[in-house]
Amino acid sequence: MVVPDARLPTGPIEHGWRRRCAELRLVNPANKRALHVLVVGAGLAGAGAAASLAEQGYRVTCFCYQDSARRAHSIAAQGGINAAKNYANDGDNVHRLFEDTLRGGDYRSREANVYRLAELSGLVIDHCAAQGVPFAREYGGHLANRSFGGVQVERTFYARGQTGQQLLLAAYGALARQVRRGRVTMLPRREVLDLVVREGEAQGVIVRNLRTGALERYAGHAVVLATGGYGTIYNLSTLAMGCNATAAWRAHVRGALFANPSFVQIHPTCLMAHGEHQAKLTLMSESLRNHGRIWVPAKPHDDRAPEDIPDAERDYYLERKYPAYGNLAPRDIASRAAKEVCDRGHGVPPTGRGVYLDFADAIAREGRGAMKERYGTSLRCTPRSPGTTRTPRPCGSTRPHTSRWAGCGSTTT
Repeated sequence: MVVPDARLPTGPIEHGWRRRCAELRLVNPANKRALHVLVVGAGLAGAGAAASLAEQGYRVTCFCYQDSARRAHSIAAQGGINAAKNYANDGDNVHRLFEDTLRGGDYRSREANVYRLAELSGLVIDHCAAQGVPFAREYGGHLANRSFGGVQVERTFYARGQTGQQLLLAAYGALARQVRRGRVTMLPRREVLDLVVREGEAQGVIVRNLRTGALERYAGHAVVLATGGYGTIYNLSTLAMGCNATAAWRAHVRGALFANPSFVQIHPTCLMAHGEHQAKLTLMSESLRNHGRIWVPAKPHDDRAPEDIPDAERDYYLERKYPAYGNLAPRDIASRAAKEVCDRGHGVPPTGRGVYLDFADAIAREGRGAMKERYGTSLRCTPRSPGTTRTPRPCGSTRPHTSRWAGCGSTTT
């Protein structure tokens, strides 16, 4: 069996990466201009890597599957981005973010890398804010925070329900700046077909020009693969159809080791599947669980409208099973719990494959305007009248409403 060398730093986890960075050999600015880096992918990871490498002086060629980097699937991220800045003064720190991230990954992540992520999280927020990401702010101008699944503190920085879009626009702007300066060559509509490996190191790529169909080859001193996830290998994914396993597989056949190929999240917040012939699911922001209460009818196969089911006949199963986290239980736990109640016959009709996400209490407490201010277009109003057919009423109704959601969408965000 081949044991992979992860090249992780030795010693205490709190100091390993900082020591490793201090020990790395440096490249002087004159030599950086002679080095050529190929970056495959132009989403948040790819565009950020290409822009940063070019800013440091390297020559960069960036390949994009879409016709523009702005169409990367990173745009679909809605809820926010976590950082241990403790703006809410609720006891957050780097170690808590480290532990929460490990737990959210079902303890399958490399601990040293997760700690480094938590350690740099605050600098990432500062970097994004400096690039112009319009994060939500408090009345006094400070960046605002909200809760997120799997944590007990408020550490999520957000831009209503379009955080991924704003982050991608900022990364794309930084990339476009380097393209204009001549340090990055941007090649859209290219699909990588193979890697060129020399003495165990990737030093080139073979790509297909999707406009002409011609095969092209490019050589460099290093290759960065930032090709995104592959959740569409599963049925009813919320990911774009281009998020398939081809890029990861082509690296694997060239010798890259493939660990945990099923390490794909089951996202707990998406619109419920509506038919047998549906090919995709629509993702809603997971941040909706901040104020929404998740429940199902306590009686199996109860086909009454949600407004007709009194509170005593509802099962707020996440609050019952996980009182410490409640509706903010980690996403994999929340998704499995939704499937369990649906398998027992408590799912939302007509398919029985969904549960309720109820904002009635939040709207009564804070007002509908506050909810729209916080979540934007991620909050869809589907109120229903008691004793009538399930025809949505206008969103301007003053009656508290209930939205439906299902936990069966796969994603790698």
